[in-house]
Amino acid sequence: MSEHEQLSFSTGSETNDEPVVCLGLTFKNDDERREYFREELRKKLPELKQIDGFPIGKDEDIIALSDPPYYTACPNPWVNSFIEEWKKEKVTKFGHKSDEEYHREPFATDISEGKNDPIYNAHSYHTKVPYKAIMRYLMYYTNPGDIIYDGFCGSGMTGVAAQMCADINSVNELGYEWKDKDTIIINEDNLNLNSKIGPRKALLYDLAPAATFISHNYNKKAKAQLNTKKLADKISHLRKEYIWLFSTLHDTSDILIDKISDLQALRDFYEQNQSKFAEINYVVWSEVYDCNSCNNEFSYWDSAYEDDKKTIRKKIICPLCHAEELKKNVQKVYINSTDPITKEIINQPKLIPVRINYSYNKKRFDKQPDVLDLKLIYLLNDIDLTHVPNEALPPGIKTSEPIRQGLSHVHHFYTNRILFAINAYFNNFKEIPLQDKQFLLGSVLPKLTKMNRFMPQHGSRALVGPMANALYFPPLSVENNFISQIEFQFKKITKAWNDYEGNVISTQSSTKNSIPDNSIDYIFIDPPFGANIMYSELSFAREAWLNIRTNNDKEAIENKAHNKSINDYTRLITDSFKEAHRILKPNRWITVEFSNTQSSIWNAIQYALQEAGFIIASVDALNKKRGGLHAMLTNTAVKQDLVISAYKPSTNILDKMREQSNTNASAWTFITQHLEKLPIFISSKGTASIINERTPRILFDRMVAYHVLNGLSVPISSADFQSGIAQRYPNRDGMIFLESQVAEYDKKRILAKDFYQVSLFVSDENSAIEWIRQQLLKTPQTRQDLHPKFMKEIQHIAKHEKLPELDDLLSQNFLRYDSEPEVPSQIVSYFRRNYPDLRGLESTDRKIMQKAMNRWYVPDPNKQADLEKLREKSLLREFNLYVDEMAKSKKKLKEFRTEAIRAGFKKAWSEKDYQTIVDVGNRLPETVIQEDDKLLMYFDNAQIKLGL
Repeated sequence: MSEHEQLSFSTGSETNDEPVVCLGLTFKNDDERREYFREELRKKLPELKQIDGFPIGKDEDIIALSDPPYYTACPNPWVNSFIEEWKKEKVTKFGHKSDEEYHREPFATDISEGKNDPIYNAHSYHTKVPYKAIMRYLMYYTNPGDIIYDGFCGSGMTGVAAQMCADINSVNELGYEWKDKDTIIINEDNLNLNSKIGPRKALLYDLAPAATFISHNYNKKAKAQLNTKKLADKISHLRKEYIWLFSTLHDTSDILIDKISDLQALRDFYEQNQSKFAEINYVVWSEVYDCNSCNNEFSYWDSAYEDDKKTIRKKIICPLCHAEELKKNVQKVYINSTDPITKEIINQPKLIPVRINYSYNKKRFDKQPDVLDLKLIYLLNDIDLTHVPNEALPPGIKTSEPIRQGLSHVHHFYTNRILFAINAYFNNFKEIPLQDKQFLLGSVLPKLTKMNRFMPQHGSRALVGPMANALYFPPLSVENNFISQIEFQFKKITKAWNDYEGNVISTQSSTKNSIPDNSIDYIFIDPPFGANIMYSELSFAREAWLNIRTNNDKEAIENKAHNKSINDYTRLITDSFKEAHRILKPNRWITVEFSNTQSSIWNAIQYALQEAGFIIASVDALNKKRGGLHAMLTNTAVKQDLVISAYKPSTNILDKMREQSNTNASAWTFITQHLEKLPIFISSKGTASIINERTPRILFDRMVAYHVLNGLSVPISSADFQSGIAQRYPNRDGMIFLESQVAEYDKKRILAKDFYQVSLFVSDENSAIEWIRQQLLKTPQTRQDLHPKFMKEIQHIAKHEKLPELDDLLSQNFLRYDSEPEVPSQIVSYFRRNYPDLRGLESTDRKIMQKAMNRWYVPDPNKQADLEKLREKSLLREFNLYVDEMAKSKKKLKEFRTEAIRAGFKKAWSEKDYQTIVDVGNRLPETVIQEDDKLLMYFDNAQIKLGL
């Protein structure tokens, strides 16, 4: 058995014959329940095929993979039946009242959760949020029995989190304080709330069959003991029958292999000489290249690997003539061979085995492949494989690279030995339910491809897996031991199985669903991020083994190969958020986990949320630890994983605003209800933080956006808003509060040791003003103090942005002290009149007067309103110049002040001059519109008004 443990488990008394009640029907057992609903699903398929996102595959494959009514590998027709049942349970089982009040501030705190968890690691996926991180949001925003929705569920971690809210051990690991036996006190960064232990119910949707299948296996009620015993027996049998495939000679004395002519003879030889064999851990395969100098063929291993240093050289050296070259300058050797599946001639990079790592008597050894190792590889070239998919890769951005190298089909991702082992796996696991054996296989498939990299610099075993979210085939690849990988992953999966039940999974697009209006209590989603990950392309190899593939027509990505632009991405994400808004109850929350370095995608997410009707209340950090992440938020760019908290306002607020249409009152109605939803105080380790959403500038933007998106006139100018907000609401540290909130803020602010301003990434005029404001809030400063720092900060200004000079930004947005406290104002005035450039003064006097005459500060709100009026007039003059310029020329604007365009669009909207918005928008670079959520909001809604 080498170093591998024998798998052995007891069954206990668990059987498959326990009565099951499902949607009001009683069945003898789960098998009867499953078959009944599979027949019902078969009848419903013709209607379900009309739903967006119905996957590509045969009816019988879809039905076989499904576990209805809980999981269907197509749109799930029983979702609404579960919602009705869960609504009743909320009253009868969990004691909810239909008219109970609900109030939450946003969960405005940075979250940090690691990935080293058996559930998290049981099966990989392109992206994952640790379920314990999601638990914190569920425990805060929901109560037991509440219905959760995740429209981009991926591997189903939201569902796992919903189940684990009932698991006392998992809740304990969050570190919360217990109030009583089923109540905890959430106290994180000044949030304080009682939360009940108990399951939440999750509706999990995804377009990808691979995703929903993984979700199902994470979320299904597993008969752990029974399933474990069955699988353990099969895996033990697999080892006994096929470990010879992954064995190599440790002792080659007195070995004769002349009579080995086929695989059966080789297996017999192994049985007769087991004591001389050892178990392979992995085999290193190397690409082969042609030397530019001597035309010699050499392996990458021989030319680049330094065994004594355990490193890979940057330059490769021909073993024959010793010529040095960069890898990119030498040509791969390609060879023709017969494809074992298609039986066609294929031309692919030549790969040769160069190193075998194996275990003997619990010690590891390395060796070069011997004659018997090479004989096995040769014999595997002509094998009959009945359970291996014959699927050609689709055209795409990620798939283009393997296709270019001749790796045109899914089975080309694996060595023949691995394909033979997988085929044996299916032959030996016929009695195991399809879901169980496919889930176990899928959990090891990433470790079996030729994409696994050999990188000795990463440790003694040098195994780092495939490159994330890519189809990259390295020059040195690792062929792992299939059987030991199955055994290793099997132990992880058995630890991940749970006994909870209740989550429902549907395979379809999230742009349209049948969920009734106002049915969902909370939404947590981790949507695709533009061109970050090509989900359907990367899932294709996995889905080929399932015989069901993603219908990517509604896939929300940027992908030139699929003719999908940022516009398509924005449209699909917006449609998905509109559905989320429709089904969410008023006054409830949506949490969006987001990670992308492109400002266009960050703005698309913001725009889509607001266009759908949500109001953003907070943006915080999510640290997944492995590769530590911290937030850095700006108005147009995001560099880290963020969590956006937004809410669906109550309908009576909009009704009241409609009644107040064209009056200033609608602005203050919005602001008052919005302030109720914002966090009152945020701190970390005794340091208080600015709450950006409470600053007047952001509040004004939110108010304007809500009016525009609901077809209302913007009732108030920026200057009048600044004046009005100062008169109506208390201001603390540049933030606006309700009277009822100030006492709590003041109390916590006194206890804070320090005050922290969020660092900004200056990319346009608006963020430049905010950066200056943050600098001056720390302490009033001179222009000379600010200028060097300012010049460093504006290195990333967009090419089109016509940024005003620092002097103009200061004079238009801030005030200057008349004098220093120690310098009387009349003296300052005298020197300004007589020594405007301070020439002729002694150096000491000059320094004093420079400081006295040039120190800028943040004005109080009343004076800010006056400045805002002047600035708005200046911006509108600039906008009108652009309009005049466009009347003379048909060219697009190349350089302009984005703030002037925003101000002009706002004024045009208030005057119902939608045509000007569209005309100017069409003359701006498309990327500018897409990367600015405010411009996009005005432009899109103006087009709607004009019927374009």
